[in-house]
Amino acid sequence: YKEMKTDLEIDPPNHGDLTSWAEQGVFLLNTVLTVRKGEAYSHRGKGWELLTDSVIRALNEREKPLVFILWGNASIAKKAFIDAEKHTVITAPHPSPLSAHRGFFGSRPFTKANEALIKIGQVPINWEIPNEVTE
Repeated sequence: YKEMKTDLEIDPPNHGDLTSWAEQGVFLLNTVLTVRKGEAYSHRGKGWELLTDSVIRALNEREKPLVFILWGNASIAKKAFIDAEKHTVITAPHPSPLSAHRGFFGSRPFTKANEALIKIGQVPINWEIPNEVTE
C-alpha cells in the first residue's frame, strides 16, 4: 500500500479484499503457495514450484500479450519461462518489510504495468481498491 500511495497517490483501503483487481484480470500468484506459520518460504521444494511453473508457462503460451510483474528473486527467476518479446516483464525486489527498502519502494510497478497495457492496446488497471461500506 505504501508503494501504491507513492506511485499513484492512492490511499490504502480499510480491508484487504483484492476482488476489484481480479475482476480486471489481475492474477496474483506466489511461487510457493503455503508456508509454516512464521517461516517464510518454508514449503519451498515441496512441489508447489511444479504447479506455479506450469501456470506461468501456460500464461506465456497465450497469444494475447500479458504484463508479468515479478517481485523478489524467486519470482524473477521465472523470467526463464516468459517470452519477453511477446509479453512485458516488470521486476523489483520483494515488497516484504525485510526487503522492500532494497528497491521495491520507488519501483512504480503499478504505473509501469498500466503504461505497458496501454502500449499493447489493453485497458489499464484501476488499482484503487474501493473501501467497504460501513454502517
